[in-house]
Amino acid sequence: MKIKIKEIADFVGGKIFGDSNIEITNVSRIYEATKDDLTFLYLPNYVKYLSSTNAKAVIINPTIEKKRNDITYIEVQDPDIALQKVIIKYFDTQKHITGIDKTASINQSAKIGKNVSIGKNAVISENCTVGDNSIIYHNTVILKNTSIGSNCLIYPNVTITSGNEIGNNVIIHSGTVVGSDGFGYFPNEKGEFTKVPQIGNVVIEDNVELGSNVSIDRAALGSTRIKTGTKIDNLVQIAHNVEIGKHTAISGQSGIAGSSIVGDHCVFAGQVAISGHIEIGNQVMIGGKSAASKSILTPGKYFGIPAKEVRIAFKEQAHIRNLEKYSIQIKELEKKILAIENKLNTNTGNK
Repeated sequence: MKIKIKEIADFVGGKIFGDSNIEITNVSRIYEATKDDLTFLYLPNYVKYLSSTNAKAVIINPTIEKKRNDITYIEVQDPDIALQKVIIKYFDTQKHITGIDKTASINQSAKIGKNVSIGKNAVISENCTVGDNSIIYHNTVILKNTSIGSNCLIYPNVTITSGNEIGNNVIIHSGTVVGSDGFGYFPNEKGEFTKVPQIGNVVIEDNVELGSNVSIDRAALGSTRIKTGTKIDNLVQIAHNVEIGKHTAISGQSGIAGSSIVGDHCVFAGQVAISGHIEIGNQVMIGGKSAASKSILTPGKYFGIPAKEVRIAFKEQAHIRNLEKYSIQIKELEKKILAIENKLNTNTGNK
């Protein structure tokens, strides 16, 4: 497919520098682009590739100098956002399954909406509902009394246990489990762990996306809840009775322990750990490999173990890196102090 640069510039609201009549056929990263590709540039550490890229056109931020005359530029304030719009409009050509496969097992009490597609060996159990235009891929299992909204996309080998609620426009990737039992036990008089029944459910609101191999535990009582617009990366653990706010992003290998609350518009980098029964407020960003052991209610950036305001955490890290130097300096000071004490003692003895 050939697309004119002028059409793309008009679509993203960009200003063209160069030949507005050229056509591109693909989008690529700047250091992998070929002669018919469109690429983008918005981070300073990628500017070095501008001199050597083979791309025909570049979506670029106004602050970056346009040094080459053999490339056409589309200037926009947010090149990364502009490129995503282009990809969605012109290049998102993934073809999904259509229709209901004859091997799918659909209970007669289930209610299936219009234009629903269900793949091979999928299981839709009793009293489930599936909304219009939803797609449920092969080998996915949805247990009884679960509702799936409209325009959902559920990839192969997903398990959704009984009694859960999935909103509209939800995407769930392969291997994810929604509604596994929460990790609840108490020791009996012999010190043996006895399982606490987990009789709650999971509620996933509209426009949520769950990556692959995510585990979201059902609540012991009430609901574990993922609110509107939140995006959860691969390999994330959400424990029982956790509540995740609206439009929050949680990166891979993070874990949130039971009954904790995470606010709206938060961002957790990879391998963030949140202790149980604490609260993370709105607009909190936590850096990778950090651990929050106490509530963080003030918006801002946090880092470290335990997580602290990032300016304080970085100062502490700087001191840790200098410990060897500090140790040498302390030993030198000790020697000087000892020498002064010896001199004072000698002078006192002479008197």
